[in-house]
Amino acid sequence: MIEVYDEICVKKSIKFSLTIAVITFVLAAVFSIVSSTILNDVIWMVGLIIVFVIVFIGVVFDMLGIAATAAAESPFHAMAAEKVNGAKESVIIVRNADKFASFCNDVIGDISGIVSGTASSIVVLQIANLLNGSQGSIYIILNVFLTSLVAAMTVGGKAVGKTMAIQSSTKIIFTAGKIIAFIERHTPFDCSQDNLIKIN
Repeated sequence: MIEVYDEICVKKSIKFSLTIAVITFVLAAVFSIVSSTILNDVIWMVGLIIVFVIVFIGVVFDMLGIAATAAAESPFHAMAAEKVNGAKESVIIVRNADKFASFCNDVIGDISGIVSGTASSIVVLQIANLLNGSQGSIYIILNVFLTSLVAAMTVGGKAVGKTMAIQSSTKIIFTAGKIIAFIERHTPFDCSQDNLIKIN
């Protein structure tokens, strides 16, 4: 009986891993194409802002993933019983914290890191071209500086986000639950029927 259960768990794990891998591939391709297309059509200052926005998205989703693993179900059950908007969705998130965290941290978080690196390279090239130094030391200096800045913002932001996620996990997940509830009301999306966060 235990062996059958273990086999089922392994199959579910493999299925989920493959699903995440496919989603990551598609999202990474889409984000890379969109960001590269946008950055090629804007001035470097706007491009720099876009890079920082991408970094911010990665930090926020990393915080959401940590908050999901740190939050408890009980506060949301009480709110769900009173039909509080977003409470049901919050329960779903916490109950499926491992999958939710995997999506937020590993999929969105890692994609943001990769895309921000690519985007920063485009911005560096734009600045270097303006300074007529796209192939010289100016390019190298700018590339090292911006890459280091993006890395510092990412690591520092995630460090702050982790602290906030642990200390305010209930508030963060409840906010996420309300956002998902809003999306459900205005789109065909239904998180209770989504394979990634399905209630078993």
